[in-house]
Amino acid sequence: MTSLTRPAYALAILLACWSPPHADAESVVTVAMTAGDIPATTGNPDQGFEGFRFVGYNLYDGLALWDLSRGDKPSDIKPGLATEWQVDPNDHRRWIYKLRQGVKWHDGCPFTADDVLWNFRRITDEKAPQYYTQQMAFTRAYTTNFASVEKIDDNTVAITTKVVESLFPYQMSYLLMVSRCRAEALHYDWNAYAEHPSGTGPFRADRLVAHERFELVPNKEYWDPKRVAKYDRLVLLPMPEAATRTAALLTGQVNFVEAPSPDAIPRLKSAGMQIVTNVYPHNWPYILNFVRGPMADIRVRRAANHALNRGEFVELLGGTAIEDYATMPPGSPYYGNPVKYEHNPSKAKALLKEAGCLPCKITLAISTSGSGQMQPLPMNELVKSQLEEAGFQVDFKVMDWNSLIEIGRSGVVKYPEIDGYNGSRALLDPVSALIKPVGKLYWSPAGANWGHFYDPEIEELVGQIFNEFDIDKRLTMLTRLHELESDRAVMIWVVHDLNPRALSPKLHGFVQAQNWFQDLTPITVEP
Repeated sequence: MTSLTRPAYALAILLACWSPPHADAESVVTVAMTAGDIPATTGNPDQGFEGFRFVGYNLYDGLALWDLSRGDKPSDIKPGLATEWQVDPNDHRRWIYKLRQGVKWHDGCPFTADDVLWNFRRITDEKAPQYYTQQMAFTRAYTTNFASVEKIDDNTVAITTKVVESLFPYQMSYLLMVSRCRAEALHYDWNAYAEHPSGTGPFRADRLVAHERFELVPNKEYWDPKRVAKYDRLVLLPMPEAATRTAALLTGQVNFVEAPSPDAIPRLKSAGMQIVTNVYPHNWPYILNFVRGPMADIRVRRAANHALNRGEFVELLGGTAIEDYATMPPGSPYYGNPVKYEHNPSKAKALLKEAGCLPCKITLAISTSGSGQMQPLPMNELVKSQLEEAGFQVDFKVMDWNSLIEIGRSGVVKYPEIDGYNGSRALLDPVSALIKPVGKLYWSPAGANWGHFYDPEIEELVGQIFNEFDIDKRLTMLTRLHELESDRAVMIWVVHDLNPRALSPKLHGFVQAQNWFQDLTPITVEP
């Protein structure tokens, strides 16, 4: 049985004084997010991929979406605002997208090819009146290989990339389309748009209280009738502290909780709450600096991996995680035979001594909470303890999640004093999971290779993968890439978590997909 902190109980009491509007008349799903604030509503959200999960994919759609309808196999992309796509047989840098007809924005305007062109200019063309610096920053990781977009007809567009990329369609699942009609009506006042967003997604914005809550209602005219929500209101509340989320669930102020505190799970179960977990591609590593400092030396990176006793982290998390020795979890299609960095402090010290870095001083940026960070403060304290037992001296730079994301987006050149940062990673597609962290094309701030990793053998393999359109041959190459990244110790790996969440017994129909994103539309609420 866990004890809740006084701040948690205090907030629970405050919550008890507030109930969602029309709570007696409406069926409501109220979510306690780990996010420290309401995610941005102007298109691609902030607050990490949790922002996508609760705001991005509820308000908006991309040309491709993720199939989140089942939990017995890994998710893949499916048609979204585009019904199909194919590479141009005469130019493998050119992709043809057929657009879904009959779709309307929340404001009633029709969705057209012109909207797609307008959206791409909004995030890439500084001279366009709709250009929005915030959204450029939020989407830059997905437009690294984008060259141009053209309109073929009212229902067809062609997107051209800078280099051939056989896996390019995955990137279109992360670029969310916003209403040109609404933005023009508001004269590109993006602050006003944030309060009155318009997308094509399964929910419409209803009420936004800054820093407090965001309320959405079902889009009854959603183009996919299978995903029209059957309840009346979705309420999103930022609650970065695990004990606060637990208290809110136990007192009935929320009925859907992200990442419950592991030591509270027995109490939640005894109170009749549903504890839902599933394997999914997500890990909790340290992204490293390859430009300068100790982590540029492979011996130091291998030492850090050998320093960790990962079983203790699984125990700390109440069994809601598995040990992580490489980027992908066992059972992934391209797992292969990566190095297993078993706990060996003596070997770690020997490697540090060989590298001339004993004791080895490192500075790591970490967050207090955030998207998929599980229990970041106690976990990081355990990392620090284990690393220091093996010959490291660890200095933490502690900050909120959005500040940590800013470090990740800005890149190692802007933060050379940081030897690495701890950011959980959703390993949804092979480009984001395996290629972006190591490819030179993605050196930050242009992409997700934060530390400017470069290895000639890996770079050559990435080029081969991008030019291979045979799925089986590409799978073999991706497996080899995963093995090479493990051998080069491109990160410090700790655990893969099992995506725990706690739901009220009155919620039914939720299917936990093997994915970072989740579909909230199938839920029903018992009176």
